[in-house]
Amino acid sequence: MTNLALDQARTVERPSRAQMLQRDFTVQRFWDENQDVFANAWAEWEQTQGGKANQLDASLYDPKLRAAVEQAWADPSQEAAVQDLWTEVFPGVYKTQFFDPEKLSTLRNYMTATADAGIPLRPPYGISLNRGGAMLDPRSEGYLAAPNFQDFYTGLMDSYMRPISRLLFPDVMGYDTQTFGFSIQWQADADTSLRAHTDASSVTLNINLNLPGEEFSGSGVRFFDRETRQVSELTFEPGTALIHHGSVAHESMPITQGERSNFVLWLYGDQGQIPPLGGSTTPIDPHIRWVKTPSQSDGFAPF
Repeated sequence: MTNLALDQARTVERPSRAQMLQRDFTVQRFWDENQDVFANAWAEWEQTQGGKANQLDASLYDPKLRAAVEQAWADPSQEAAVQDLWTEVFPGVYKTQFFDPEKLSTLRNYMTATADAGIPLRPPYGISLNRGGAMLDPRSEGYLAAPNFQDFYTGLMDSYMRPISRLLFPDVMGYDTQTFGFSIQWQADADTSLRAHTDASSVTLNINLNLPGEEFSGSGVRFFDRETRQVSELTFEPGTALIHHGSVAHESMPITQGERSNFVLWLYGDQGQIPPLGGSTTPIDPHIRWVKTPSQSDGFAPF
């Protein structure tokens, strides 16, 4: 079997890190001109992985969360079981066990394999160009276009993140049609932190992908409450997630030892719209929350 697109993707001349950080015009042209080649290369690459890609399925989710979400999809009036799994750990910030720690290695091994595939992936921009990250959403140039991964990503956003966001934050309803996501890796000797900021999202879901026993030091997430001036630094264990409005100010504190890997996922409205501060908290019929809303490409990419 020949892998023409895969071979071409692996040998294409890539922009330098300096060019990407400077947003040189040649970088955009690089992604545009090679978009189809890279998409075909990811499809070819997945075929060489045997059954590994097919293991990205609902079994990766925490069993309690999966059961509660499946029950809510079958009967939206039972959605309280989903809400009960989330604990408010800071004003407007909720935490739960999202992925099953015992199954998390499947996802991590897959992401490691994609990083080693030799196909260009565009890292996310922060203070610097994160060396260990990748864009996940089809709206983003240079994204991880492997078909089975995209099926998993779409299911995560549509079946889990969107209805959960509507449940915890009723004001995001109508401001959640669009998706965005990236993986990121904090390394003590490379990309270590991200200064205080807010997100261009209606809601942000941050999932820790570290495996049990994969220790690191530092790298907490510090949150700021605009009303009370309260500041708290939170940590989260393997497979756990934090969810909050994008308008909640936060920063990633410096990592001093080891590595921390995460998915950071956003929802927002058409043309980048997000709910106004102090938006409506009027109760919503559960049957409206648990309705599929296919992501729509609106031409807007946060970065």
